[in-house]
Amino acid sequence: MKSNKIKFITKFSLYLIFIILALGIVFVLALENFLYTSLKNLGIEELISQKIVRDFNFLSLGFIFFTIFFCVVASFLFFRPLENSFKEIQEFIKKIVSGDFKERLKIKSGDEIEKLAEGLNFLINNLESCNYRLKEKTKELERIREEEVILRIRERARREEVEKRLEDLEKSRIALMNILEDVEEERKRVEEEKNKTLTIVENFVDGLLIFDRDKKLILINPQAEIFLQAEKREIIGKSIKDLEKIPGFKKIFEIIGPEIQPCFRETIQMEENLILELTSLPIVSEKEKIGNLIILHDITREKYLDQLKTEFVSLVAHQLRTPLSGIKWSLKMMLDGDLGPLLQEQKDFLKKAWTANERLIRLVNDLLDVTKIEEGRFLYKLEEKDIIKIIEDVFNSYLDTAKEKKITFELEKLKDNFPPLKVDEEKIKVAIQNLIENALIYTLPEGRVTVTTDLQNGNFFFKVKDTGIGIPKKVQDRIFTKFFRASNATKIDTEGSGLGLFITKNIIEAHGGKIWFESEEGKGTTFYFTLPLSK
Repeated sequence: MKSNKIKFITKFSLYLIFIILALGIVFVLALENFLYTSLKNLGIEELISQKIVRDFNFLSLGFIFFTIFFCVVASFLFFRPLENSFKEIQEFIKKIVSGDFKERLKIKSGDEIEKLAEGLNFLINNLESCNYRLKEKTKELERIREEEVILRIRERARREEVEKRLEDLEKSRIALMNILEDVEEERKRVEEEKNKTLTIVENFVDGLLIFDRDKKLILINPQAEIFLQAEKREIIGKSIKDLEKIPGFKKIFEIIGPEIQPCFRETIQMEENLILELTSLPIVSEKEKIGNLIILHDITREKYLDQLKTEFVSLVAHQLRTPLSGIKWSLKMMLDGDLGPLLQEQKDFLKKAWTANERLIRLVNDLLDVTKIEEGRFLYKLEEKDIIKIIEDVFNSYLDTAKEKKITFELEKLKDNFPPLKVDEEKIKVAIQNLIENALIYTLPEGRVTVTTDLQNGNFFFKVKDTGIGIPKKVQDRIFTKFFRASNATKIDTEGSGLGLFITKNIIEAHGGKIWFESEEGKGTTFYFTLPLSK
């Protein structure tokens, strides 16, 4: 600002000096010429005239320079207030341009500048009013525009939403049509499957009964109607408790009870010529029980054939027992020298014959035991006996065998006093012999067999543990069946019958006990059984 001010004053002063100087020079030259002419006309000497003219020129130039100085000072003093006023007006205009209409000019110079300031103030008042109205209009226009934009957006969104809903509805319609088609196809397929299932059920050789979750009969096939001598239309929809009153259901109800308990292959003698095998299973869907299935399998023919087989085995065994006994005592007499002295070779040959005959006799006895088991007449003499003495007798009878095979053979009694047990001594001795003999046969030399007795949970506890060949896992569920022998066992003992464990299991269970085992192939087997104490 100072720079602009100096420039303005400088320019103005230079212009003024130039004008005064020009006018002064013209005036002095004119006056000098006039004075010189006048003096010359008056007859004054030229030297005097020149001196007078020089003095005049000197005075004229002094006057000119004084005038110039005075003008410069006067211009500076005159233009300074104007400069301040113009500066204030300039700042005021800048604020107005920037949008600030609150300021007003306060120039009190009493001249045209003050009037100019008043005019500007009036103009700014009007301009501020117009600006305020313009802003209001602008705001209103913006609001209207925003509302229009919002309306357009809403309209567009509504239109898009409607279009999307229409599209979704169309897709839903197509999907629904597809679902309906799939449902119809599935319904037909289910209907076909249902018809197939019903056809299978209707023609199934076993009797089938299905109960719902409320224990009400909802399906029975013709074969079950024949077995139970009942008509479908009379029993469908009845509960298991109502069915108990029907003669054909009484024996079934005795096994499954009112809650339809699960069971597997329970034998029922329905009539003299009808034996059924009953299996009851829960029907489960997604881990929830929704009903029960009862299967009735006719085993009359199988039981008849088993009976014939048992009778035949019993007959053959009894017929073989007498001649085998005769052979046994004949061989005994010859080995004892009752018929004269024998050579060593002859004795060895007779001993082999004696061993083979003993094996045959034992096989016959096992077959007779099996027939007695199947006929349900296995135990004869149930008496209170000292079970520890029975076990010790059997254990001692195998000491020589264990010694010959170099097997560590031990008996552990974890209790000192055992109460007497009500057992068939002959049969329980057979069971213990079978378990100990198997352990010794299938344990290799340098192995160990340990017999342990104890009392556990109110029962007599017996255990035989060996370090033998073990039982393969895949055949362990067949170990107590008739005539079964594991493949690794036949490689060690080729002469076993596969009846020992079957007989042992039936002996233990006939005494009200329980038998089980643990085994790992190549590491050994442990057999356990428990017997209830006498009451």
